[in-house]
Amino acid sequence: MAGSCCENNCAVEALRARQKSTLVKVLWINAVMFLIIAGAALYGKSTALLSDSLDNLGDALTYGLSLYVVSQSIQAKARVALFKGGLIFLGASVVIGQVVWKLIYPVVPSYEVMSVFSLAGLAANGLCLWLLWRHRADDINMSSVFECSRNDIASNLSVFLAAGGVWLFQSGWPDVIVASLLAVLLLKSSVRVIRGALKEIGALSNKPAA
Repeated sequence: MAGSCCENNCAVEALRARQKSTLVKVLWINAVMFLIIAGAALYGKSTALLSDSLDNLGDALTYGLSLYVVSQSIQAKARVALFKGGLIFLGASVVIGQVVWKLIYPVVPSYEVMSVFSLAGLAANGLCLWLLWRHRADDINMSSVFECSRNDIASNLSVFLAAGGVWLFQSGWPDVIVASLLAVLLLKSSVRVIRGALKEIGALSNKPAA
């Protein structure tokens, strides 16, 4: 029995070590990409690209929080997942604010900047998704992290398509439309993460004490 317990504890510690290693890598990738893409978004005057950069910032914060709770209780992980859902919602709200601003003060963004940096973001987030793939079903903490990374892939592809629309029509409307769709995606993701976290918290609250 003692040997079995030791093996189980060693397996848990090994899993946590792998999770920590992965989270550190994806945290740095997203922190660096946020700085790069945010600067490109401001330079290129693209709301969709700004949304992309906010995804990276939110993910960097999310990965940092996830790293903190890797060794914590299931309840702590669920509460942090709830906070992550709030961060995703906040990012969506910022994008919506930018969309409204662009509707009032329209501008044609740089499709060159949008296309180049959306592809750079796609490469970075593709690497993150690959790193997180094996952890996608570990627990509520890692599944919510995987959710964020998967959203980024859709975001990058959408910005690249928006760049093509801006080039084709010489209009800022494709940028605004894609940014609006990304905001909806973020809102839906926020709801899924929050709902999953609340479900986990509710299940733990209803669990009889040992």
